[in-house]
Amino acid sequence: MNFHAKPYSEACEQNKEPILKVLREVFSEPGLILEIGAGTGQHAVHFARELPHLDWQPTDQADCLPGIWMWVAEAGLSNLRPPLALDACCKPWPVTQAGGVFSANTTHIMNWPAVEGLFRGVGRVLQPGGAFCLYGPFNYGSCYTSASNAEFDAFLKDRDPASGIRDFDDLDRLARENSLRLLRDYSMPVNNRTLVWVKN
Repeated sequence: MNFHAKPYSEACEQNKEPILKVLREVFSEPGLILEIGAGTGQHAVHFARELPHLDWQPTDQADCLPGIWMWVAEAGLSNLRPPLALDACCKPWPVTQAGGVFSANTTHIMNWPAVEGLFRGVGRVLQPGGAFCLYGPFNYGSCYTSASNAEFDAFLKDRDPASGIRDFDDLDRLARENSLRLLRDYSMPVNNRTLVWVKN
């Protein structure tokens, strides 16, 4: 077994193009994009390569950084920054100002205090008029949008009772409390969404 192989996510590979289509629309102006929960680093490389007008800053928990580093180093992109450690609950964040924020498949993994910390932090660092794009599965009116999402939620809660698919209304409330207003809710493949809020 090769313990130094780059981390790889099949889900990242499958969703990167649909997400890119949204990001092209939302992040049309040059600026720094803060990615929270960069995971393997695949998204960071793909989006930085395809959106050369952006400076892309991947972040994640410290134990994920070596894997992200592998992707970043191999890509050798001038607009892709080295990954930084970021814990949503901790202040200050390593980035104090960003033109946009992107996060994929994070809020259902985090516990609720971390989700609250995420929105507080985004409200703090996002420049006025900047967008926060959040991709993942979400519930609406406390209801699942598909049987597969219900099964996924059960799997998440079995692994960690503090995790689980979040309800759109709860997230939108947190957004409003942190000076963010909903711009658009994009339907995505495989029962996912991309929620886009803008800083007032």
